[in-house]
Amino acid sequence: MSKSNVIVPAVNNPSRNFSTLWQEYGIVGVLICLFIISSILSPQYFLTSDNLIQILLQSSVMVLLACGVFFTILIAGIDLSVGSILALTGMVTAQMMMAGCPVWIAILVGGVMLGAVLGLINGFLVNMTGLHPFIITLGTVAVYRGLTLIISDARSVFGFDPAFGDAIAGNLFSIPVPVIIALVMAVILWFITRHTKLGRNIYAIGGNAQAAWFSGINIKYHTLVVFMISGICAGISGVITVARTAAAEPNAGIGFETFAIASAIIGGTSFFGGRGRVFGVVVGGLIIGVISNILNLMNVQTYYQQIVMGALIIVAVTIDKLLSSSEGK
Repeated sequence: MSKSNVIVPAVNNPSRNFSTLWQEYGIVGVLICLFIISSILSPQYFLTSDNLIQILLQSSVMVLLACGVFFTILIAGIDLSVGSILALTGMVTAQMMMAGCPVWIAILVGGVMLGAVLGLINGFLVNMTGLHPFIITLGTVAVYRGLTLIISDARSVFGFDPAFGDAIAGNLFSIPVPVIIALVMAVILWFITRHTKLGRNIYAIGGNAQAAWFSGINIKYHTLVVFMISGICAGISGVITVARTAAAEPNAGIGFETFAIASAIIGGTSFFGGRGRVFGVVVGGLIIGVISNILNLMNVQTYYQQIVMGALIIVAVTIDKLLSSSEGK
């Protein structure tokens, strides 16, 4: 028999098969299991339509923040400042409306554009100093929070135009507007990652930054873009938060970066860059929402939620590391 006729049997690698299955379906399975467990723990309230809508509403801000952080993690970075950007953009938006600025201009300038600028500053500092984004955004957390406290004199701002709350926190076709906004943003960001050169370059940088640079990809430009995306998502989240609470709080968003990172990592985004999907991030945000909801229904103190989120991050990163190691074998 000639060598050309020899058929080499496929090697069945169980660890790799599990890794592939987990990446494709694992996160959805976790969400389904959570729904089943939550239904058992709170059969009277959890599956009611009002509660399910509340889960979607509460998850909308987290999904937005997580989608922004997702892009920074894709390039093997991080953005710890999203909670502070949420607070600062929300406060500026509220103060602009209190000063008589039209609602939509306040939203566009104080929320979206300011969020983009704050994200741009993060990216610029990363490029200029060469420091890891963890260090830079750890610093801007304090800077942006301090600016929020200064411009508000550490006081809440409220009493602005009710049309703002109706437009941003109301319902459209019986669906909460924040949910629609989060879904639209997720679709836009999904399109960027799957169907644009920008998205392909971002994945390439996260996979191997040096190889991406030798391929002619402008790493500094893409760093600016991903942090601007993160800032825009945080800015929109700030606007939604103010609309939902009818007040701008200087301490809004504290600790939200933990939930956003948890949503992205739980959703299958590799903490080491180059791998992840927007769909997984959305599901991860819903998982966080379900966990928070069932803990509230069971009257568990919110302090314990921080413990749960921290534990989930550790478990998710550990699984990611183990799966990455199995793929390399």
